Amino acid sequence: MAKTKKKWKKILLSAVLAVIIVLAALTAFIAVNASRNMKEMNATVDAGMQALSENATVTELDPGEYEEIKIYGVMKFDVSQYDVKDLGNLSVMKVNMGFMQMVSFVITPYDKNMPLLSMDFMYILGNRKSYVEFYDLVKDASAPDYGKVIGKLREFDGRYADMEDIETEPAWYDDLLTVVLHKASKRKDDSRVRTMFCDAIETYMKASNELEELDDAAKAEKLDITQNYSDDLISKGGVSTDVFKSALGEETTRDFFDKVFFGTELHR
Repeated sequence: MAKTKKKWKKILLSAVLAVIIVLAALTAFIAVNASRNMKEMNATVDAGMQALSENATVTELDPGEYEEIKIYGVMKFDVSQYDVKDLGNLSVMKVNMGFMQMVSFVITPYDKNMPLLSMDFMYILGNRKSYVEFYDLVKDASAPDYGKVIGKLREFDGRYADMEDIETEPAWYDDLLTVVLHKASKRKDDSRVRTMFCDAIETYMKASNELEELDDAAKAEKLDITQNYSDDLISKGGVSTDVFKSALGEETTRDFFDKVFFGTELHR
């Protein structure tokens, strides 16, 4: 009987050690991937900011209490905010969740008749997901000057037609989307992903620089359209919006959106 107990103790100890070894190997694997992904993500953001700075005067702002946002005590978002002269607000959020790293890059225009640009680039171990979306937050999407902008954005879209498309769930704001890229790729495609990130910014800014600045009345109208979109995200929901609302509460999320993420408060 004693021999049997010793035998089972040895088996149990071996099993526990095996689990510990597997967990240690998995932790190391995730940590190595996270480090590589963070390096690539930061390099991509830096390249994108350089592309933006070559096409506009960019001034960093103080996001105040929202410089660091913790979600559920696990996800920590590092938030940066910028003023893009003669255009509008830029917010950049980066997060490292171990198995996934993500950057969110949103340009919200107020001074030009431009669509909102929203980009989410995700690095999931060796896989990549790239979302580039342009939203028609304008009074008249059929205006000739706006049509030229959309034409340039469609040319940008076409340059990445060979990349694998990702299907997404329908959302209430789909009618506002005018040009959309949802792409999947692998680590070997990182240089292409970085090129797409910078290309989106360069194409967008060059189109913006060809437009005349809106008059005060048109700016006020565009601000109202943008505010309504932001408010609708709060009330109707969205994938990332729902995460913030659940963790921070509706009013804090609204305050963050108005002050930093879209910056509507700064343009009143």
